[in-house]
Amino acid sequence: MAYLLPPAVDNKQGPSNRTSGETKSGLPPQSSTTEKILEMEDQINMAKAYLLFSSSNSKSHLVRELKIRIKEIERVLGRTNKSSDLFMSDLQKLEAMEVTLSKARKTYPDCSAVASKLHAQLYNAEEQLRAQKHQASYLIHLTARTFPRGLHCLSMRLTTEYFALQPEQRKLPNSQNVHKLALYHYAIFSDNVLACAVLVNSTTSTSMEPEKIVFHVVTNSYNFPAMVMWFLLNPPGKSTIQIQSLDDFRFLPAGFSSFFVQSAKADPRYTSPLNHLRFYLPELFPLLNKIMLLDHDVVVQRDLRRLWSVDMNGKVNGAVDICRDNKTSHKLETLVNLSDPVIANIFDAKACSWAFGMNIFDLQEWRRRGLTGSYHHWKQLENSKQPWKAGSSLLGQLLCYNHTMTLDRQWHVLGLGRHSSVRRSEIERAAVIHYDGNMKPWLDVALAKYRKYWTRFLDYSNPYFQQCNIHE
Repeated sequence: MAYLLPPAVDNKQGPSNRTSGETKSGLPPQSSTTEKILEMEDQINMAKAYLLFSSSNSKSHLVRELKIRIKEIERVLGRTNKSSDLFMSDLQKLEAMEVTLSKARKTYPDCSAVASKLHAQLYNAEEQLRAQKHQASYLIHLTARTFPRGLHCLSMRLTTEYFALQPEQRKLPNSQNVHKLALYHYAIFSDNVLACAVLVNSTTSTSMEPEKIVFHVVTNSYNFPAMVMWFLLNPPGKSTIQIQSLDDFRFLPAGFSSFFVQSAKADPRYTSPLNHLRFYLPELFPLLNKIMLLDHDVVVQRDLRRLWSVDMNGKVNGAVDICRDNKTSHKLETLVNLSDPVIANIFDAKACSWAFGMNIFDLQEWRRRGLTGSYHHWKQLENSKQPWKAGSSLLGQLLCYNHTMTLDRQWHVLGLGRHSSVRRSEIERAAVIHYDGNMKPWLDVALAKYRKYWTRFLDYSNPYFQQCNIHE
C-alpha cells in the first residue's frame, strides 16, 4: 500500500554534549553503579520491615540505629534519582546501612516472620498505590468534564456582544466561497471558542494559500453566538469561515441532540452530538465533493495542500493508522466483541484501527457506498446488543472498515493529551498534532511539556482574555 508522505522537515540537530568519564561518585558509569539507587530503596524497605518486626523487642539500640540509617538513605534518595549523581559519602552510607542490616539479620533470624512483614508491607503499598491511581484518574476525568471558568467568562462576554449587534452586523464575510469546489474545505465540530481559535489560526498561518481555505464550523445553539462573535472580531485573514448551529440541520433524526446522552450512560466523551455529526458529512455539505475533518483539539503545523490532490483510489477515508510494532492494543479485536457472529463474519480481528482527528473524506465515494445508512445500522446494533463500548470513534472504525487509505504517520501524531512519552522529534516533524485524551491544552491538567505547541497560536494580550483571566 502506498503511503502519502507529508512535507519534508529539516530537523538538523547539533552535536551531543554527552561525554564519557567518571561519575560524581568516582566510579565509571557502568550497569553495576546504576543499580545503587535500587539497592538503597531495597535497603530502606528491609530496614522498615525489621523495625516492624522489632517494635516490641528490647533491642532499642538496634532500633535507633535502623532509624538513623533509614533517614540517611532517605536524604540521599531525596536529593538524586540516578546513580551517577551519588558521592562517595553516599556510598559510605549505603555500606553503613548494610552493616546495620547484617546486625538485624543476626538479631532476628526468623526469616519467615520477616518475609511475612515484607509481604504485608508490599500488599499495603500496592493497595495505597491502587487507591491513589483511582483517585488521580477520577480527578483528571472530573477536571476534563468541568468547563473552565475563564472559557465560560469568554463565552458569556462574546454572547453579550453578539446580541448587541444589529442582524446585518452578524454576517461573516466571503460567504460566496462556502460552496466553491476548487477551494480547500475544513469541517470543525466544536463547542469551544478557544480551541477553534487555535485550530483556525494554526491552519491559516501554516498554509501557503490561505485564501483558498474555507472553514465550516458547526457548534451547538448555546455557543453559536459566542463563536460567531469571536470570528467577527478575529477574522481568519484571507480565509473564509462559515459558522452553523446544530439546530440548523433539519434532516437529522428526531431527538438527535438528546439521544446520545441517554445511550452513552452519561460518559461526556460520548454524549456530545457534535461527535456524531461526522457520520452525516455528505448531508451536511451536499454541494461538496471532498472535505477534511479536523478535531478541535488538534494543531496544524505544516501546509496540508498535498492531501487535497491525493488519489484516494476509491477509498472514502484518508487517515493514519495507529497500530505500532505489531502490538494488539490498537487492533480491532481489542475494541469489538468478535465472539458475536454478526461481527466476526465481517471484520478481521487483526485489522489495524485508524486515527480520528485529521481525516480527508471523499464525499462522492461516501454517498455512492451509502455509508450514512451503514452508520444507522451499526448504531442500532450498538443500542440493542452492545457488542462494543459506546462511542463515535469505534463506530467510525466499523463504518470505514475496508474504506480507508493509509497516510504516513507524520501527517498526524497523537497522544499529547494522554501521556508524556511522545518524542519531541516526532512532534516537530508532524503536520498535525493531536491532544487526544483528557489532558486538553486549555485545562489545568494539560501536560506542560506539550502545551507550548498550542499556546503559540493565541494572542494573550487580547482584551477578552485579560478580562476573563485567560493566560498562558
